[in-house]
Amino acid sequence: MRLPALKSLLLLAALLAPAADAREAATPAGTRIAAQRLARIDAALQRYIDDGRIAGAVALVLQDGKPVYQRPFGWSDKEAGRHMREDTVFRIASQTKALTSAAILMLAEEGKLSLDEPVGRTIPAFAKTTVAVAGGEPVAAKRRITVRDLLTHTAGISYGTDAAIKEAYRAQGLGPAAGYGWYTADKDEATCATMERLATLPFVAQPGERWVYGYNTDILGCVVERASGMALDEFVRTRIAEPLDLRDTRFFLPPAQRERLAAVYASGDDGRAARAPDGARGQGHYVDGPRRNFAGGAGLLSTARDYARFLEALRRGGELDGVRILSPRSVRLMRSNQSGALYPDEGKGFGYGFEVTERYGANGLDGEGAYGWAGAYGTLYRVDPQARLVMVLMIQLMPNRTDIQSVFPTLVYQALE
Repeated sequence: MRLPALKSLLLLAALLAPAADAREAATPAGTRIAAQRLARIDAALQRYIDDGRIAGAVALVLQDGKPVYQRPFGWSDKEAGRHMREDTVFRIASQTKALTSAAILMLAEEGKLSLDEPVGRTIPAFAKTTVAVAGGEPVAAKRRITVRDLLTHTAGISYGTDAAIKEAYRAQGLGPAAGYGWYTADKDEATCATMERLATLPFVAQPGERWVYGYNTDILGCVVERASGMALDEFVRTRIAEPLDLRDTRFFLPPAQRERLAAVYASGDDGRAARAPDGARGQGHYVDGPRRNFAGGAGLLSTARDYARFLEALRRGGELDGVRILSPRSVRLMRSNQSGALYPDEGKGFGYGFEVTERYGANGLDGEGAYGWAGAYGTLYRVDPQARLVMVLMIQLMPNRTDIQSVFPTLVYQALE
């Protein structure tokens, strides 16, 4: 090779090298999806169905907002012979909390409420609350419950199934009288009416002293209604679902679409799934029923596609496809530990609607800063900002005695290389 030609090649290589280095820097190690390893999900989820542990599932994984894995498995209604579809509708229970928490932050950004304001300002029944004391009469709360307390589940409010208070809650149609404690879809009354009645009952801890999972976000649903001047279902529809093109996210399903709703199954003592009964501890009243009580903590229906879009909007800092529902700073509040050392699981925290992984190894293969939650019917989701991932698993199993909620994220993470 002549010397001028060699010099030209060396110059070209030098010019291209920085571009290649930049591409590698833009794709950190451990964030690229290996499709052949992701395919392991197929066999694993099918095994749950073949073993009779679940009836069916829909799994969806996004990376950079694009589906890298999307597949339905098994049956949406085994007895009716209906196969699971990508657009099957699921009861998402506590996954509702993320949308209601987002709604609160949206209203805070508009100046319609403050996170540090007492809840009694919006719902006067909460101006004075009480706390149960073992073997004695309830005592007055040491301070007023704030919106922030409810967002972080540090208000001391449970689902009313605790031994010391369950009979008082049962008498008011809550706690043991409400399915497993959280169910209100069968109530023929407005959301705020239920929450005002809750305010008259004793709670289980003083505000700000313990992390207690319970009706906190249901109360926030009433706060949304009072602060916005619209019913919670209307707020979710007009301010979140329609702007983000969430086509099937609502509190109750139109009767004409009843066959799109997956049936609920229940894990037996032998681990096999059997069809759950009708009513609050089974199929619920999401198609037929009063359709008046919009549970901000546990009432929504959705699809894998819809919920993944909502999460992708948060992963991107509150914006998707040119539509912004929240500022990046508010989203950062949601996905950062806001409960201090009160959250009981070491290496994790709780933000505004999400459990947050703070230490690698504290939650399976979650990266630091990953966040997510689950629903009583077995649904699960994770967002991992470092890996640019959104993962959603939809099943309908209550109670759920399988390990699928820990196995599925592992199957996704092991495909990163």
